[in-house]
Order: sequence, then structure tokens, then C-alpha cells
Amino acid sequence: MSQRNTSPLAGGTEGGSSPLAGGIEGGITVFVVDDHDVVRKGLRFYLSTHPEIAIVGEAGDAETAVEGVAEHVPDVVLMDLVLPLQPGTEPTDNGGVQATRRIRQISPRTQVVVLTSFAHDELIFSAIKAGALSYLLKDADAETVLNAIHAASRGEATLHPRIAQRLMAEVTAPAPGRDPAAGLTAREMEVLRLIAQGCTNAEIATDLVITERTVKAHVSNLLGKLHLSDRTQAAVYAWREGLIGE
Repeated sequence: MSQRNTSPLAGGTEGGSSPLAGGIEGGITVFVVDDHDVVRKGLRFYLSTHPEIAIVGEAGDAETAVEGVAEHVPDVVLMDLVLPLQPGTEPTDNGGVQATRRIRQISPRTQVVVLTSFAHDELIFSAIKAGALSYLLKDADAETVLNAIHAASRGEATLHPRIAQRLMAEVTAPAPGRDPAAGLTAREMEVLRLIAQGCTNAEIATDLVITERTVKAHVSNLLGKLHLSDRTQAAVYAWREGLIGE
């Protein structure tokens, strides 16, 4: 297995829950998952300086992560991907993917932000298929991670530029014999294309001269019609089906 990168963010206790670090009433609750204690400590220290963030727990393996999320139901999980499946076992490439899938099943309101050292195609696509909303690498600066947490709390995806390039390279070839626009209204198609271009709800509202509430309704409708679970999957769908630039 390749050497892990700890990054400037590296720096809690193993598994389980822990006291709130910062946070205010109505703030964003966050659960940190990483098998390196120093990384969890670094994230807790940085995030605790932001009063709108409350760290409600942490874990160093997939099983403890799922149990902790079931107990605390956080808004956002920061998820490493190469994790032990259970306490005391060796890290595995699918530990974080399995935890992400189970977390999304037991707590659909919880958004998963991947924060990992690895950018292998298999991991990227497995994590997104498992329900991860965002995918960051540990070379991201601290502000990027903070912004991704805020975006995830609003249901908006954040992708590291290298990850976005991988996704685009994978999905730009349209699937033959399908009508990607079937069932979508003209406005829903506009919203879908803007999502694929990385626009936030606020940016889409400004561009289309509609309210953010209306944008959210369009996003919900198009996800339902396309049988997709989140904005990241919608963006991948739009690129795969060749809808960008039409």
C-alpha cells in the first residue's frame, strides 16, 4: 500500500464520540473519520476555531464511524477512504467506501465529504457511487476543507480539481441509444447544465433570475426524474450524456 500523506491539516481519541469542539446552536455538526490520530487532532484543532462548527465525534475505523454517525446524526462526515473495517485491523481500500455506503443508508441527511490522500479511479467512483457528496485530497488547504463542509451542509458538492478532471475524462462519452432529456423540462435542463458546470444554488438563481428556493425545487425534481441521489451524480450524468455545451 502506498505511503499515506498527512498534510498540513494533520494533527481526539480513537473511535467513538467526543465533546463538542466549538459550535453554536444551529451550527454545522461534523464527525471526523481517519485512522491517523494526528490527522483527527489537526482537524479538530482547526475546526474548533470556527464557532459555527461543532465536532460531535470521531472514529478511526469504518465500524466505529457507522456507530458514531448512527448515534449523533451529524450534518457532515469528513471521511478518509483507506480505513480499517474494524478496530485493530489493517486499513483497507474499501473501508471508507463501505462506511460511506452504510452511513448514507442509516442517515440520508448526513453528507459525506471524502478527505483522503488517494485519487485512484476505482476509489473515486466507488466513493461517489456509495453516496459521497464531495471528494477532496489532503493537499487541500484548510480553508478549502472548511468551505467544503459549509457547502456540504447545504447539499452542494466540492471536488478537488484533479478529481473533477478524472470524472470528466470518464464520463464525457455519451451513452448510446438514450434520450438524456426525456422527462426534464427546459428549465430543469438549464439547472442540470449549471450544476454540471459547478454552480452553487445561489449562482444558478442569479444566472436564471429565479429564487434559490425555486432552484432547490428544480434540483429535487430533476434528481427524482433521473433517479439520482445528489448533485454530484447529476453532474456526472450531464457530462456522461454530453449535455454540457448544448
